[in-house]
Amino acid sequence: MSQPVEKPATLLLREDANGIARLTLNRPQQRNSLSMSLMEDLAAEFARIANDGSVRAVVLAGAGPAFCAGHDLKELTAARNQPDRGRAFFAKTMQQCSALMQAIVNCPKPVIARIHGIATAAGCQLVASCDLAVAAEEAKFATPGVNIGLFCSTPMVALSRNVTRKHAMEMLLTGEMISAARAAEFGLVNRVVPQAELDAAVAHFADVIASKSALTVSIGKKAFYEQLEKPLAEAYDYASEVMVRNMLARDAEEGIGAFIEKRDPKWEDR
Repeated sequence: MSQPVEKPATLLLREDANGIARLTLNRPQQRNSLSMSLMEDLAAEFARIANDGSVRAVVLAGAGPAFCAGHDLKELTAARNQPDRGRAFFAKTMQQCSALMQAIVNCPKPVIARIHGIATAAGCQLVASCDLAVAAEEAKFATPGVNIGLFCSTPMVALSRNVTRKHAMEMLLTGEMISAARAAEFGLVNRVVPQAELDAAVAHFADVIASKSALTVSIGKKAFYEQLEKPLAEAYDYASEVMVRNMLARDAEEGIGAFIEKRDPKWEDR
C-alpha cells in the first residue's frame, strides 16, 4: 500500500509505491503555474530522488484542471515594482527554471509526464524535459509567449530537442494551442489515451521501467542525452565506452546469463 511522503509545504505532493515516485504539482487554483517556490521544491525533490535507491521511476502530474500553465506571471509582474524593474528576479526565475529542467534530464531515474488539461509555456517545457509523456485526449499544448510579447525562449530549448525544427517553430511563432493528437504527431508525447485510461497508460510505462535493472536504466538514460550533443564519430566512441563499462557490471553479466539460461534475471542494481 502506498505511503505519502510528508513535506512541510503543500505546493508539491509526493507518493511512493512499488518503486515509483509520483510527484504532483499542487497549485490547482493557479493551474499549477511554476512559482519560484514550486520550482525550488521540485528541484529539491528530484535531488532526493536521484539518491533514493528505492525509486526506479518517477511520474510527474498536476492537480486540478491543468497539468501546468507555465511561469507564474503574477509573481513575475509583481517584481516590476523593484528598483531594477524586476531584472534580478527575472534572472533568478529563469536560472531556477533552467536548473529544474536540467535536473529532470540529469535525474538517473526515468521521468514520465502525465498530462491532462493544458501544458503551456514552461509547462510545455516540463513535458519536453521528461523522458516519456502520456497525454489524455483532451490535453492541449502551446508555447504562447509570442501572444503576450514574451517569446518562449527557454521552453524552446527543450521543445527543439524533442520535435522537428518546423514543428517547433510552428508552435513558437504562432503561439496556438495544439491538440494531444497533434502533439503526438510532433513527437512531443509518446501516447494519447482517453482520460479514463490515463493512469493505466502511465502506470504501464512506470511498471515496465521499474522491472528493469536500475543501474542499466540509469546508464542508458545518461548516455542517451550525452550522445545527442556529440558529432557522430564522437557519439559512437562515447557510446562504445559506455557499452564496455556496462558489460562489466554485475547486472549485465546476470541479465545475459539469464537470457542464455532461459530464466528470469535477478537484479542487484550494480
